[in-house]
Amino acid sequence: MNSSAALESKRTLVIEADQVGRQYWLDLWRYRELFVLLATRDILVRYKQTVFGVAWSVLRPLFTMVAFTLVFGFFAKMHSNGPPYPLFVLAGTLPWQFFASALSDCSNSLNANAPMLSKVYFPRLIVPISSVMVTAVDFLVSLSIFLVMAIYYHFSPTHYNMSWRVVVIPVFLIMCFLAALGPGLWFAALNVKYRDFRYIVPVIIQFGIYVSPVGYGSFILGHGEWRILAALNPLFGIIDGFRWCILGKSQPIFWQGMAMSLLTITIFLIVGLSYFRKSEERFADVI
Repeated sequence: MNSSAALESKRTLVIEADQVGRQYWLDLWRYRELFVLLATRDILVRYKQTVFGVAWSVLRPLFTMVAFTLVFGFFAKMHSNGPPYPLFVLAGTLPWQFFASALSDCSNSLNANAPMLSKVYFPRLIVPISSVMVTAVDFLVSLSIFLVMAIYYHFSPTHYNMSWRVVVIPVFLIMCFLAALGPGLWFAALNVKYRDFRYIVPVIIQFGIYVSPVGYGSFILGHGEWRILAALNPLFGIIDGFRWCILGKSQPIFWQGMAMSLLTITIFLIVGLSYFRKSEERFADVI
């Protein structure tokens, strides 16, 4: 063995936690393979040892759509401004289900990976982001419900036609991703120190579905100050956007409300990311 080969064999890689902001974001790129590994692992084990497996990605929004169609459409007699009411509810259920699952998984992601956090350094931000990406895969699977219903209503007397606007869905999906990531990072950091938040987050999610226009349209609030105030809930703008994409011009976007939703998403993302970064160096000590 020559001297260069011997030197190569003795070379040691030392990984250190660098608190410099620029280095931290560079580390996120360096550890991109870990991000893929965590996301792939979570996708493979998500429905392991379940009877229905990946079908739960379809069954959960399907059951929600049926329940809300009965409650708001059949009993409360609310309308959809033209489109079939089940399809109208589905257009609100899909982004809500993605947001709720992403927020829940992101909030619990650090505790679920506690052994890894306490033994090795890597940018902790990878863990919650990878958990939200797994939920995005569930969302893509659940879109199969929309495709089936779109075909059914196309040949029904209502004659629903899919609009070109469906190509804009990824824009609102990214908004939904960021809307869940902001508070999710905040809850994830708090959940490490205060385990009460594993009980608080489900309550927030359960309450949130009723203050978001999932089973009803945001247009029932008119175009005044009440609708703008309600748009402080970022899901208002996101669900309006999904309905505009899926149902077309019968569901126009309320642009003032969309601006409020974007502002709320941005504030939550900045606050959540800032708190997460400040708390990150103590995760290994208290988890």
